[in-house]
Amino acid sequence: MASPKCLTRTSYHHHLHQTNYLSPKVFSISCSIINTKKNSIISSTYRNPKRTRRYEVIANNNSSSTETKHETYEGVEKKKKERRVRILIAGGGIGGLVLALAAKERGFEVMVFEKNLSAIRGEGRYRGPIQLMSSALGVLMDIHMGVAEQVMNAGCVTGDRMNGLVDGVSGDWLAKIDLLAPAIKKGLPVTLVISRTTLQEILLKAVGDHIVFNNSKVVEISQDPHKVVATLDDGRQFEGDILVGADGIWSEVRKKLFGTQEASYSGYTCYSGLVDYVPSYTNSIGYRVFLGRNQYFVASDVGNGKMQWYAFHKEPQIGSGTLEGKKVRLTKLFGSWCSDVTRLIAKTREEMILRRDIYDRDMIYSWGKGRVTLLGDAAHPLQPNLGLGGCLAIEDCHRLIHELESIKKSEYNAIKSIDIASALKRYEQKRMLRTMITHGVTRMASKALSGYQSFTFLSAFRLPVQVSEFLQMVSSYFMTWLVAGEADMLKKQDQQIEGQKHKVLLQYNRKRYE
Repeated sequence: MASPKCLTRTSYHHHLHQTNYLSPKVFSISCSIINTKKNSIISSTYRNPKRTRRYEVIANNNSSSTETKHETYEGVEKKKKERRVRILIAGGGIGGLVLALAAKERGFEVMVFEKNLSAIRGEGRYRGPIQLMSSALGVLMDIHMGVAEQVMNAGCVTGDRMNGLVDGVSGDWLAKIDLLAPAIKKGLPVTLVISRTTLQEILLKAVGDHIVFNNSKVVEISQDPHKVVATLDDGRQFEGDILVGADGIWSEVRKKLFGTQEASYSGYTCYSGLVDYVPSYTNSIGYRVFLGRNQYFVASDVGNGKMQWYAFHKEPQIGSGTLEGKKVRLTKLFGSWCSDVTRLIAKTREEMILRRDIYDRDMIYSWGKGRVTLLGDAAHPLQPNLGLGGCLAIEDCHRLIHELESIKKSEYNAIKSIDIASALKRYEQKRMLRTMITHGVTRMASKALSGYQSFTFLSAFRLPVQVSEFLQMVSSYFMTWLVAGEADMLKKQDQQIEGQKHKVLLQYNRKRYE
């Protein structure tokens, strides 16, 4: 987790010293100050808690020669023209941190504002570990090879084992999903799961404490032809060229852009649990989705001798409060199911079982206005039944930073609203179809699961299709498409970097079978 130092004002002032908001005249003074040997004071302050922070330079009158001033001014003019595009990110979850890393690596100036880093939930806390499919891992490799390697070493690979759908009562396979072959075909790492807290720590360390501001929630945004301003809940304000809302399904940025919109209750409540247990089938099975009428159960190996499970049950929403006797209730709901389900519930301690109602939102077909846009759950929140929310957010980051690269080296006066708006609109258009299809499939899956029966499927249409045959066909095509992801747009690196990627993949794949 990030050092406590990142939460202090020292970090805030450190970042201000890196930001060039000065006029040429003031820059000239400051550069002259740097050239003097004594009696020089440079301080960063703010004039009003309700106004944007700016530099204030205090200096003595011992200036250098006219020639030195002239040379300094020319240097300032050159520096001014090379000013980097400034990206403000609301939200320090997985999407916000990956975007910050991508922006930093590609030469942007970036700041992240997160209301509570400790609330990004790890295993045993509501959402549990996160699944990273091959598409998301490929994006991480393209953004930062070292970070991708750390993630792959820390994760638990499930994509090289049997995965798929089974009947909840009998335990018989309905559809097996091949996650390995598509990854190999595209030259991508194999799907894995990783602790959210571990992933967060890796990303925070790579991004840097001075870039991520904890206890800092963006509550207001404003923009004009020259800038966008983010106002935090404590009154501080920050200027940027672009603001990205990566603040989740309850996004404040989305609300400011499009007004208050109610989230949609999926009809399902989710109970989740983490258990210290290594079943006999661990080496051959990665994850399974057990199906039943109006309920389903997901179980996955997450490494380190632990299993994570999620029990979904169709029932009215009752809010976020915890219920007493959750284990007893689950035993009643799933007591007649196969032993692989009942054993996981029985071995989980009551305090490790948590509950939450599942929500999503209707798709919107514009994610931003002007200099502001959204990504991840802020733009297209999904139901978690396919475990794809984090992967799509990471893909969003890759596409967004790719579109912004066309303007990152623009001259000071050329970073115009129209250039930024065009780049953000291209990002939306190129991500819309994939997210729209995935959003629709997660909703369809939720509805289909509520009507699951173990014998036939589509009987209303008099089609002689067995459940297993239909699911095998649909899941095979869909998962192959999901695994490929953004692989076709991953940029071609020079020979040395491509060789490094190949080496990392060989080591990663070899590790799986040692």
